Amino acid sequence: MLYFEDVEIGTVQSYGAYPVTREEVLSFASAYDPQPFHLDDEAAAKTFFGKISASGWHTCAMTMRMIVDHGKAHPIAATGSPGIDKVRWRRPVYPGDTLSVKAHVLGKRDFPSRPHLGVVENRYETFNQDGVLVMSFESDTLVERRK
Repeated sequence: MLYFEDVEIGTVQSYGAYPVTREEVLSFASAYDPQPFHLDDEAAAKTFFGKISASGWHTCAMTMRMIVDHGKAHPIAATGSPGIDKVRWRRPVYPGDTLSVKAHVLGKRDFPSRPHLGVVENRYETFNQDGVLVMSFESDTLVERRK
């Protein structure tokens, strides 16, 4: 188990291999972001995207899945996050892409109202199979201190 004291600023980890399927893109968009360029081939062809693309929110969800799966394989005493900042959808994600994540530890700080926790500042970058950055965001993670 990795605790707040164990986290080193400057650490970079790469992980994940999430295959993006047409079925999942359509299912997610139908439920949560039913814009034509996520659902209809003809409509998407007339847009900047050129073809059906994943919702940016779906890209966030797929990224979160890879972060959680990595955390299961490499346990950290994380207790959640107060939020994310600077979400940027840099390039479209298409069915057939395979996504991966690069996580950067930017900093650490105390959490005065909860002295048993610390805050780890992270930047996450999501890439497609060609190494093209498709999304990035920053997030603070609450991490337990050693008892």
